[in-house]
Amino acid sequence: MSEIDKMDLNATINPRRQSWVASANDPSCDFPIQNLPFGIFSDNSNPLARVGVALGDAIVDLTVLADHGLLPQAREVFACSTLNDFILLGQLQWRDLRIRLSTLFDRDNSTLRDDPKLRDISLIAQSDARLYLPVDIPGYTDFYSSKEHATNVGLMFRDPKNALLPNWLEIPIGYNGRASSVVVSGTPINRPQGQIKRPDSDRPVYASSQKLDIELEVGFIVGSNTTLGEPIQCEHAENHIFGMVLLNDWSARDIQQWEYVPLGPFNSKGFATTISPWIVTLDALEPFRCNQPAQLPEPLSYLHHIGQHGFDIRLEVDLRGAEDSEADTITRTNFRHMYWTMAQQLTHHTSSGCNVRVGDLMGSGTISGPTPDSYGSLLELTWNGQRPLTLVSGEQRTFLEDGDEVGLRGWCQGHGYRVGFGSCLGKIVPAVGRG
Repeated sequence: MSEIDKMDLNATINPRRQSWVASANDPSCDFPIQNLPFGIFSDNSNPLARVGVALGDAIVDLTVLADHGLLPQAREVFACSTLNDFILLGQLQWRDLRIRLSTLFDRDNSTLRDDPKLRDISLIAQSDARLYLPVDIPGYTDFYSSKEHATNVGLMFRDPKNALLPNWLEIPIGYNGRASSVVVSGTPINRPQGQIKRPDSDRPVYASSQKLDIELEVGFIVGSNTTLGEPIQCEHAENHIFGMVLLNDWSARDIQQWEYVPLGPFNSKGFATTISPWIVTLDALEPFRCNQPAQLPEPLSYLHHIGQHGFDIRLEVDLRGAEDSEADTITRTNFRHMYWTMAQQLTHHTSSGCNVRVGDLMGSGTISGPTPDSYGSLLELTWNGQRPLTLVSGEQRTFLEDGDEVGLRGWCQGHGYRVGFGSCLGKIVPAVGRG
């Protein structure tokens, strides 16, 4: 990137920059002019799904801006029901568009601000829009990269003196999940069914899960295709990442406990994964880089990278029962606790020669902090049901009940503004069919 480009890019994340879209200047807004996340939407006046950018309480319709010659990219990449075609244009095009939008919506730019007709058709109220899964996801991989979470699970189910398995500190552990069941925020989640082996039975039964859980995660979206046999180098891995989403990898713990030996999770995870509809670019997150945790032993050379590869993203989970008027915040944690970085995850994923494709989704794994109130799953928060949570209503929870609604929230806090991810909601509904 040239020095001029760097200056332009830095201007997009200037904390003092404000927009003529007044709602974007609210310090509590997830979508200030410094964010500009990408998603797919439709609205009452135009039922066709297309590419938009969140700004304040509005959505910028990129097809309209392209129609009026305000963007250099072809209209066709925005008149799509997924972001894949736009992402395929590459990192320089992502950055160029952010720079142009940041300039166009700057409070001192009159091009749209003083053109009421064009302004009205290019800005859609989020309250009038429907949001969709933002990308076509060819493949989904879930990692297991929180040291605190892995340690807690080891303490519960293995030798407490050796909570972490020997390979955990050497490689970013992961498994290939089910891309077809990734859904966008707001999609109801049917309680899963499967084989469950109860302690007092010789054989399993087929039944509805009674230990339905959340997994507080973030995910990243792969931004470029690679060739089979060619690994991504760790120092360049972030160039292959388009952006990040919130992710809830719902988990049926009782099904998982029976099925996971010897090949790991299957039906206990494959029934649903929820992501937020807006993809926040790494460029928008640049001011919030931080040091990743110290890694001991030192990773093998192919997993080396220098600099800061952690991100200071505050994360919360809200739980609201079917009869509750308000939600309880049941955990608060931070993405900065993650032991293995996104760059290391992507590097290891391709280190055997596995290729990745635009739109591939990579989950961080459950994000848990160092204290009991910062754990990222009910499994840990209730210590496998031994310590029930008491909600404001007086009800208790060990695992999720039908009618419970879970919401994930995430944001980076700047000086007078925040870069947020929007909502990641899912409501549990009864199982379908046998059970």
